[in-house]
Amino acid sequence: MLELGKYQKLKIVKKTDFGVYLSETADTDEKVLLPKKQVPSGAGIGDEVEIFLIRDSKDRLIATVRKPLITLGETAYLDCVEVTGIGAFLNMGLERDLLLPYHEMAYKVKAGDKCLVAMYVDKSGRLAATGRVYKYLKTGAPYKTGDDVNGTIYEINDKIGAFAAVDGVYSALIPAKEWAGEYKCGDNVKARVTRVREDGKLNISIRQKAYLQIGPDADFILNMLKENGGSIPFNDRAEAEFIKEKCHMSKNAFKRAVGHLLKQGMITIGENSIESEIRSDEGGEL
Repeated sequence: MLELGKYQKLKIVKKTDFGVYLSETADTDEKVLLPKKQVPSGAGIGDEVEIFLIRDSKDRLIATVRKPLITLGETAYLDCVEVTGIGAFLNMGLERDLLLPYHEMAYKVKAGDKCLVAMYVDKSGRLAATGRVYKYLKTGAPYKTGDDVNGTIYEINDKIGAFAAVDGVYSALIPAKEWAGEYKCGDNVKARVTRVREDGKLNISIRQKAYLQIGPDADFILNMLKENGGSIPFNDRAEAEFIKEKCHMSKNAFKRAVGHLLKQGMITIGENSIESEIRSDEGGEL
């Protein structure tokens, strides 16, 4: 059976002036053309050739010996070469570019972007790309809790967190409590594994371990105070969602940082505010 978007080893069953026809067996009508310029030197009837199946400009099934950057059902990073009225065209390493339709974009892409996509066959029987890669990602990543990883954010859910593809291949989640909204879809992030789930998927965090994160979080609060004339109109009793929106950190992280600054004598806590002697030339407004 000839399978679009996949590598196959087929035999040469017929030679013509414009190429050779390939098939699984000589007695089947299911054949595909390998253009003459791609026929391996010295290949003849009965010889086996590894090819990749695509469609040409006239939508005919055709074989190529060139190696694509992505195959059916797999994920890969592809460069966007052009955006048109029907979607973005991505370089997949072959004669024709791969279409990423607008309705399959996880986020808006532009020429020059490197996009994480999966390849599928659309309703018209053509190869296409999708940025909605969740179901194409793999489990069983070779990582354990505490390991540092690199991933790409491809979907954000305010209640659940941010979904990421570790190494562009493995399924991972940055839980909402670890997600502060500093990044957007398409961003690459450095993270650490906080849990390997029973289903083989990863939980990851873009924040450092708590004792390491206190310093950067405290600095963030001090900068807020400086930019706002030495006072911010809320404290660690504020709602978690409000703190997350204003400070891009969880309430627990905020409380740890505030406690650290309080111990250092750098702030005082009012009924509904945090105060500091720090001032800037121009006070801001939250």
